[in-house]
Amino acid sequence: MLRFECDYGEGAHPRVMELLVKSNLEQTPGYGEDHYCDTARALIREACRAPEADVHFLVGGTQANFVVIESALRPWQGVICAENGHINVHETGAVEATGHKVLALPAKEGKISAAQIREACAVHYADASHEHMVQPGMVYLSAPTEFGTLYSRAELEDISRACHELSLTLFVDGARMGYGIMAETNDLELADYARLCDVFTIGGTKVGALFGEAVVITSPLLKKDFRYLMKQRGAMLAKGRLLGVQFTALFQDGLYFQMAEHADTLAMRLRRTFTDKGWPLLFNSFTNQQFPIVPDEALEKLGRDYSFSFWQKVDEKRSAVRFCTSWATTEEAVDALIASIAAL
Repeated sequence: MLRFECDYGEGAHPRVMELLVKSNLEQTPGYGEDHYCDTARALIREACRAPEADVHFLVGGTQANFVVIESALRPWQGVICAENGHINVHETGAVEATGHKVLALPAKEGKISAAQIREACAVHYADASHEHMVQPGMVYLSAPTEFGTLYSRAELEDISRACHELSLTLFVDGARMGYGIMAETNDLELADYARLCDVFTIGGTKVGALFGEAVVITSPLLKKDFRYLMKQRGAMLAKGRLLGVQFTALFQDGLYFQMAEHADTLAMRLRRTFTDKGWPLLFNSFTNQQFPIVPDEALEKLGRDYSFSFWQKVDEKRSAVRFCTSWATTEEAVDALIASIAAL
């Protein structure tokens, strides 16, 4: 069985494992105060061209999301996001469990716009009872989105401008950040996220690490006491160097971006295969996630040798599914899948 259902099915890139083994018996301070975490922070600041940014390392995406959101909001505030945003549909109410409501907006291919954000705030404050309602305090975006789609630089600039004018914190969830940055249609760099966002994450779990997310904070208002909240919410790893070691390996010599480019290149081969076969795409993704609409009969045959994720029924005879490539996907696996599709 060749697996294409997600991008975190393997362990970690060999260079990550090599550095973990090499440093295994080294004694270091705990809680992220070791030299590996310091090195990783410096490498990430350099990649983001943000020398003043604070960088923290957390174990997973859900943990990073709810800790960041709780750190930025007052008790009566909520976070605006797309209706299909990860915090709204795939985190078991983790944000709500901290006492903050998710304020979901209709989305187009996983994205929301500056105009929607402005309208949501205008509607809130136009209501005579707005002080009895959850106040918008933050905007959450996924980059890439859950559908593999991308915000353009112009779109992110518009959203950033709206957030600034409305005194909203802008938070970008970059669990698959590498795959978005290396997509052929992308025009955003890490430096753009550092310039336009108050806080964002760089995902390691899905991009070559065993586990871990880097939280990059550029807003001075969010920097103070963030580690207090990390500790309170169980997000401060005692053996914090395990995260620093991994992000050091990922950000040395461009490995993070090389891995992401590899996955995207293979995904584009699959994209062309699907469209050449006459299978339309549910979403216009140029990242490692592809969503072909496939005859159910063909899916039944493919399912004997390949794993993929069911997404939704499209009609009586076809379903949309998700195929993911990753940093570890091999050319041989993609060749085999392409050959199997051609034989249908």
